[in-house]
Amino acid sequence: MLCPHHDIKIVQRSNRQSAVAAAAYQSGERLFSEYDQKQKYYAEKRGIVHTEIMLPPHAPPEYADRNTLWNAAEAVEKQWNSQLARRIVLAIPREIPRSQHAGLIRDYCREFFVSKGMIADFAIHDKGDGNPHAHILLTMRAMDETGKWLPKSRKVYDLDENGERIRLPSGNWKSHKEDTVDWNEQYHGQEWRTGWETVQNRYLEMVNSPVRVDLRSYEKQGLDIIPTVHMGAAVTQMERRGIQTNIGNLNRDIKAANRMMS
Repeated sequence: MLCPHHDIKIVQRSNRQSAVAAAAYQSGERLFSEYDQKQKYYAEKRGIVHTEIMLPPHAPPEYADRNTLWNAAEAVEKQWNSQLARRIVLAIPREIPRSQHAGLIRDYCREFFVSKGMIADFAIHDKGDGNPHAHILLTMRAMDETGKWLPKSRKVYDLDENGERIRLPSGNWKSHKEDTVDWNEQYHGQEWRTGWETVQNRYLEMVNSPVRVDLRSYEKQGLDIIPTVHMGAAVTQMERRGIQTNIGNLNRDIKAANRMMS
């Protein structure tokens, strides 16, 4: 049973990262960042076989352009520590034919992200080394019915037992902030992992493969295996001897993506 990679990260300005740069890296396109007035392009990136932007029905059609989308997503974020995008990297089972990889990622994005109001920008990377994988960038803000970005949070006044606002000694009303969407809640991480497992197994069944994916930890699978960070002892030893492996290549790609986002 497969236990492939599923990694979720936040692209954030406080880490000197850029959503435009992340989009340029995964798509292989030349993009211009209006925020820092620099072109983002990574000529050394190879093996990009498919790119696509999926819009929810209420999103402006011009956001189908990658440069327009991510500059707009960054422009609405005014804080030095703003969260600019969510990035997911997924390993694709080799048992699923290449011709179905785009449909696989498209179905996953549609079901778990686009249907919730997010814009999904994804790219499939495959160098032919047995390590196909996908990068997905997701928008962090919801939109209203006209396609305008909504605030990430709103002020809510606290009420007493009689339903009245509570006055503070300063004279202000007691209040707190509430997120307008729950996309940052931790439980979604498990939901998205489980969803990726389900979609992959659906495709594996469609192609009559006996292999199935299990994204649970080894402990939760009831296996007496000490988990490592995506590499077992044998793979680690091979890497130390200078022998490149599929898992090692994937980890190198993820680390390169993190570096390239600045």
